[in-house]
Amino acid sequence: MPAALVVDDSMLIRYTVCRFLEEKGFAVESATNGIEALEILKRIHPDLIVTDMQMPKMSGSDLITVLKGKAETANIPIIIVAGRASGFDEKEKRADFSIYKDIDLQGQLEKALDSVMSGARKRAAKQSSAR
Repeated sequence: MPAALVVDDSMLIRYTVCRFLEEKGFAVESATNGIEALEILKRIHPDLIVTDMQMPKMSGSDLITVLKGKAETANIPIIIVAGRASGFDEKEKRADFSIYKDIDLQGQLEKALDSVMSGARKRAAKQSSAR
């Protein structure tokens, strides 16, 4: 069973995203900020991380910086969920997909998940054929 980590300080968004991923067959863990997420990552290795950008204690951008800086988490696909009014920088290229939490969240999650997980499968196939 694939695992996912959802990081968002909004209880409603966390619940919505977690439920969506569980319906897609993921085992889901959640955190309210980047610090909590890093603690969870000490005990699980998710196949996907969904993170907000604006959170207390550690922002999504800071979390992505830490994730990309560690070999064991650098290749985990990341989906950013941000509010349109958050001032979120769409030029954030370290994430695999970005969606807005204020518009058809479920529909956007569906597209993001299809895109990110098919990309992950292609990378895994390339790695195994390169061996």
